[in-house]
Amino acid sequence: MKMTVFLRHVYSAAFYGLIPFILLRLLWRSRRNPAYRQRIKERFGFSALCFKKSLWIHAVSVGESLMAVSLIKQLRLLYPLFPIVVTTMTPTGAARIRAALGDTVAQVYVPYDLPAAVNRFLERINPVIAIIVETELWPHFFEGCRKRQIPIVIANGRLSERSTSGYKRISSLTREMLASVSLLMAQGKVDAEHYISLGMIPSRVVVTGNIKFDLELPADLIPRSEVLRMHLGKERLIWIAASTHPGEEELVLQAHALIRQTEPQALLILVPRHPERFTPVAELISQQGFQCIRRSRGEMDQSGDAAVFLGDTMGEMFLFYATADVAFVGGSLAPIGGHNLLEPAALAKPVLTGPQLFNFTEISELLMQAQALTKVENASTLAAAVLHFFADPALRKQQGEKARQVIESNRGALAKHVDLISGLITV
Repeated sequence: MKMTVFLRHVYSAAFYGLIPFILLRLLWRSRRNPAYRQRIKERFGFSALCFKKSLWIHAVSVGESLMAVSLIKQLRLLYPLFPIVVTTMTPTGAARIRAALGDTVAQVYVPYDLPAAVNRFLERINPVIAIIVETELWPHFFEGCRKRQIPIVIANGRLSERSTSGYKRISSLTREMLASVSLLMAQGKVDAEHYISLGMIPSRVVVTGNIKFDLELPADLIPRSEVLRMHLGKERLIWIAASTHPGEEELVLQAHALIRQTEPQALLILVPRHPERFTPVAELISQQGFQCIRRSRGEMDQSGDAAVFLGDTMGEMFLFYATADVAFVGGSLAPIGGHNLLEPAALAKPVLTGPQLFNFTEISELLMQAQALTKVENASTLAAAVLHFFADPALRKQQGEKARQVIESNRGALAKHVDLISGLITV
C-alpha cells in the first residue's frame, strides 16, 4: 500500500513536471490542426458542464470514438433522462463524436490525470458510471471514482502483450487501479487473461466479444458511393489505402506506380490517419509525380488523368471504402499495430494488410482463418496483391463475401455490453 501511494506521488510529480512540454506539443501540433490549441482549459478540468447526474463514456481517439457511437446510442435510448458526457483525448476523436451524435451528448476533452483536474471534472459531471472504452488506465481518475463510489467499466477491453508488459513494470499501481474496476468486458479470451495477469479480479471479467463487429452501415451509403464512383470514373479500377501513417504513404505510392504499369487507369484513394497530415501527404503525392485531386475541394476527375484521390475529409471512410474495389488498411506496414479491418470487411471488400497487427490480433486471426485477409510485406507485394484482385472480379467478390461473413458470425457483443452495463446504473 505504501509503495502504491509512493508511486502515485512520483507519477503526479512527473506529470506536473511534463505539463510545459505537453502544452508545447499541443501548440506544435496546432500548426497543422488548429483544434489542438482550442479548449485547452478542458484539459485541466475546466468546462461549462454542470450535471447532478450523468453517464460518462471515455473514448480516447478516432477508433474508440467510432466504436463507442453504437453503445452511446443504445444507452441514450435506455436512459433518456441522463445527460451523456463523452470525453476524448484528440480533436479527431471529438470530431467523430460530434459528427455522429451532434448535440445529443456533451463532448469535452478528458482532463489530464492530475488530482485537481480530475476532481474538478468529476464534481462538474457527477457520473453514476464511468465507461472506459478499450484500454485507458489512469491512477488519479480511478482513485477519484473509487472515492466517490462511481462504478468503473472497461468496455470492449483490449490489452496487447506489449501494453501488458508495460503495465507490469508498475505492477502495484496497476493492481490498485484494476481493483477499482467493477466490470471488465473483454474482446477475447487473450485480452481477459492479460488483464487478470495484471491483477484484475477474475469474477469481474466477462468475455463479450468485440463491439466493432456490431457496426452499422449508413442507409444511404451505397447510392452515395455510386455517385462518387461515377465522378471518379465508373469503369476504372480503384483501390484504397486507408488510415496510413508516415512511411506508409511512400510505400503505397511506390505500389501504385507499379500497379499503373499494368493498369494505367487505376486510381488510388489515399486516406491518411491524421488530418494534420492531409496537406503534407498531398505534397508528397505531387513530389512522386502523381496528379492528385482532393475530396475537401470537391475536385472530381472528369478527364480520367488523376492517379490519386486524396480523402482529406473526416467521417467519410465508409464512403471511400464502398467506392473502392480493393482495400488496404494502414498502420500495418509501420509499427503502429494496425487499424480497423472490419470496416472494409463489412462492405464485402477484399482486405489487405501489412504484418504489424498486434492491436488487432484476434480480429486478424479470425479473418485469416476464414481466408478473408491478405498480408503483404512491402510495396511490391502490395502491388502484386492489388493487381491479383483487379484481374479477377469473381475472386474479389468471393474474398469480400468471406470477410462479410466473419462480421455476421461475430455480432452480438453490443447487446451483451448494454445488458451488463445496465446492471450497474442506479437510476
